[in-house]
Amino acid sequence: MKRIRFAALLVLVALPALGRAEDKPVVLEGGDGPGKGKHIVLVSGDQEYRSEEALPQLAKLLSKHHGFKCTVLFTVDPKDGTVNPNINNVPGLEALKTADLLVIFTRFLNLPDDQMQHVVDYVAAGKPVVGLRTATHAFNIPKDRKFAKFSWSNGESDFKQGFGKQVLGETWVAHHGSHGKEGTRGIVVKGQESNAILKGIAPGAIFGTTDVYTVTLPLPGDSTPLVLGEVTETLKPDSKAVNGKKNDPMMPVAWTKTYKGEGDKTGRVFTTTMGASQDLEFEGTRRLIVNGCFWAAGLESKIPDKTNVDLVGTFKPTAFKFKGNADWKPGVTPADLLK
Repeated sequence: MKRIRFAALLVLVALPALGRAEDKPVVLEGGDGPGKGKHIVLVSGDQEYRSEEALPQLAKLLSKHHGFKCTVLFTVDPKDGTVNPNINNVPGLEALKTADLLVIFTRFLNLPDDQMQHVVDYVAAGKPVVGLRTATHAFNIPKDRKFAKFSWSNGESDFKQGFGKQVLGETWVAHHGSHGKEGTRGIVVKGQESNAILKGIAPGAIFGTTDVYTVTLPLPGDSTPLVLGEVTETLKPDSKAVNGKKNDPMMPVAWTKTYKGEGDKTGRVFTTTMGASQDLEFEGTRRLIVNGCFWAAGLESKIPDKTNVDLVGTFKPTAFKFKGNADWKPGVTPADLLK
């Protein structure tokens, strides 16, 4: 009798979670524009740089101004359907089956195998990827797990340093600028001034309050650095550059490359170690990322002279910092973040 009651209790506890609106991906259908007919899946899940704020705004820009269909996914607490980047659960990743572009902004996630399978299948198909900030260390999967090779620290020679290094071009290395004190000013690499991704971006317009990340030089394979990160003395866009070795040489903060999927399949990649929600307050940084999405999706010929990156709706990004579980209560749902 006790077993029957216990089983019934489990069913009752599970039932409210079935079919909740909070569990369904938030989709912006898009409309007319160069991106019409293209589907972008944006995956949020970092614990520090407010990807849950950045990606909804980026999706709005891509959908409203440029016609892309955008599906935005979040790390969700299965108990109540609210967003919490400290939880390794991203429902809706099956949307990658119909995606023309993956935009990923996660950090050290250890997703369940069934969820991770969708990411693995996408990469195997050699489809395009845009990686933002902590996506260089997107996954931290234990060695005894099925997809451990995607981990940022993977030591296996056939996929060394995981998704970050093999797909995006870099894994986690270190902070090059002083974290929380020194900002990043984007400097266009000589010879790349006419690159389509940099169209409409005025000198000095790329800026971010997040610091420059260290990268291992040279970047691997066919990586092409587009923007270097000048370390600034403060977090103000008019700040002076730091003197010394931090800017000699400067680290790349945006580049393109390709990666190999299964067989002869190859995929385009645009990576930037910028992209925190506060970075998106700067027009040049928004334009860099939106143009990067166009390029990765194979639409570089449709990048206008000055891509529309006007903010959509109210956008008040919060300061980057880590949050504990208590900070995420009472919580917001994915739908709340796309209003």
